[in-house]
Amino acid sequence: MTISAVAPGITRVETASTNCYLVEDGRDLTFVDAGLPGSWPEADRAVHEVGRTWDDVKAIVLTHGHFDHLGFAARAQHRHGVSVWVHEDDARIARHPYRYRPGRPRLLYPLTHPRAVPHLLAMTLDGALHVPGVRSLTTFGGGERLDVPGRPLVVATPGHTDGHCALHLPEHDVLFSGDGLVTLDPYTGRRGPRIVARAGTKDARTAEASLRIMAETGATTVLTGHGEPWVEGVAAAAESALASGAA
Repeated sequence: MTISAVAPGITRVETASTNCYLVEDGRDLTFVDAGLPGSWPEADRAVHEVGRTWDDVKAIVLTHGHFDHLGFAARAQHRHGVSVWVHEDDARIARHPYRYRPGRPRLLYPLTHPRAVPHLLAMTLDGALHVPGVRSLTTFGGGERLDVPGRPLVVATPGHTDGHCALHLPEHDVLFSGDGLVTLDPYTGRRGPRIVARAGTKDARTAEASLRIMAETGATTVLTGHGEPWVEGVAAAAESALASGAA
């Protein structure tokens, strides 16, 4: 478990090989993604470490609706009235986190990729099998700036899910890439820039095309859904991910 500053006004919360991020905008805060249910204590600590309370958290913006990015969203909404935002094409899975079909059955991945086992086990212990859906959602499309603290620019990057989005903060030179571009694939244990294996990605070919869309933002720092931050430019990360291919 780690809480660390990764850019001015941006804090990374990492538990069970999964990241979410806290964005400061004056006194107000936005979470980008919501980790797993077990992320809640660290998320709570991150809010207080930046000198705020949950009254200052105005939104959780999801890069996509998968269970490992939805973990404490319902809890934050019920306890503190935090609004939860997601692309309209991912609203269904954000409400029903286990009703989606990946590009390839995932059950054999721990056998064929044993380096994945510690990550998948940690995610399971962090509540991956018991993530509540979020019934009340604010949806968005693509290309707009969201009216939440930080005002992220939505960059539609489908493939991992139908409604997957990257979130660009041009003023910070930062791109939140979600699971469209990661530096750790929890389904294989492989590190370095890549797309998530087909065990978690719906359409790998579309996800690879979306890497080029991310590269067009020109962001220097890439903050991923899994793995360490990448600070050598999104174009280089996208090129490396394309060379790695999808497992």
